[in-house]
Amino acid sequence: MTGVYLFDLASQQARYLGVRQATIASNVANANTPDYKARDVVPFSEVMARTAASGLAMTQSAHVTTGEGRIPTKPVAAAEAWDALSTGSSVSLEQEMLKAGEVSGQHNLNMGIVKAFDRMLKAAVRGS
Repeated sequence: MTGVYLFDLASQQARYLGVRQATIASNVANANTPDYKARDVVPFSEVMARTAASGLAMTQSAHVTTGEGRIPTKPVAAAEAWDALSTGSSVSLEQEMLKAGEVSGQHNLNMGIVKAFDRMLKAAVRGS
């Protein structure tokens, strides 16, 4: 029987979602900053692909963190931004709020899966 890595995967996604939420918050905070370029985090699938390319080995407790670009951000291209503010910032508050809602939904799904898996494991342990 192989190990169950659901909790590790959920933990990595929770860290990823935290970084994405912080990036969104930074964009919103700098919406009125002239010439500020909005940023976003690379998709979680790319983060996981990089992890898989390295053999899926977690060599440190901070394997997927914000430190030194482990979850890299990228500038939002002008074509991706909706309406830019008159200050010249590339931040679209509507777009950032949609992203924040998306992150919230993904976080709720992540927590729901972890809770369900936790209940299943506890039931299996009690039943044996």
